Amino acid sequence: MVGLDTATLPRVGAGRSRSAWFWARASSLVKLTVPFVFLVAVWQMSALVLGLSNYLYPRPALVLRTFGVLVAHGVLLSYTETSMWRWFVGVGVGTGVAIPVALALSFYRPFARMMFPLINFFTAIVELAWIPLFVLWFGYGFKVIVLSIAYVTFFPVLANTMSGIGQIPKASVQAAQTLGANRWQVALHVLLPGSLPGSVTGVRTGAGYGFRSLIGAEMIAAQSGLGYMIFESRANQLTQRTVAGMITIGVLWLLVDRLYLRPIEKATVERWGLLRRAR
Repeated sequence: MVGLDTATLPRVGAGRSRSAWFWARASSLVKLTVPFVFLVAVWQMSALVLGLSNYLYPRPALVLRTFGVLVAHGVLLSYTETSMWRWFVGVGVGTGVAIPVALALSFYRPFARMMFPLINFFTAIVELAWIPLFVLWFGYGFKVIVLSIAYVTFFPVLANTMSGIGQIPKASVQAAQTLGANRWQVALHVLLPGSLPGSVTGVRTGAGYGFRSLIGAEMIAAQSGLGYMIFESRANQLTQRTVAGMITIGVLWLLVDRLYLRPIEKATVERWGLLRRAR
């Protein structure tokens, strides 16, 4: 009887695993790409049918050439780096303030209930309404943009973190207190881990709002960044640059959300939330 060389079995399994991974990635890429190919086709056909000038309705080819010019001159990369840094800092500040505030309010429920109308009041005031005051207080530039992003990020993170805290079983808190934990130990070891799924969902939502706030603030209070490029292009009748800026914003958000925010949210829910990875 001929013996079976079992040393080859792991290689076969590994090959199948790599093949399955490749085809899964390829399928995901196709699903992501097809809607955009369809959109560009409709865009080109509508431009031909409408027959408008490039100033009113720039063609895809012209926008593509504009991308090439902006990249070649370093403008797009410089403005993208500037905008992303402002967004990152603003989201970080808003999140860094919201989570401690949510933990503090969780210890004083009557005070938290009293503050809810005030929180709802400020949530309804969009961040762009604050920019004239921010400019008056801090001048144009980095501080104003970061404050507007932090403002709009703060409220979703606060609300979702408090919602996550509210779903933590009281028995978990009481068990920690029985073992001698003080309030801040309870917050650090029970409330914070238990609220992470809600917090991360709030960060993802707030980061999306912050991305829109970034562009609006740069249009008003900056002389650099993607929002500034879009606004300046409109003023100079360079509509193709405006469209190029819009596409850059959309692509950046897709990359940030799919490569960072969505995987972090999924991993957090699987680790700390109600869902668990199948074993």
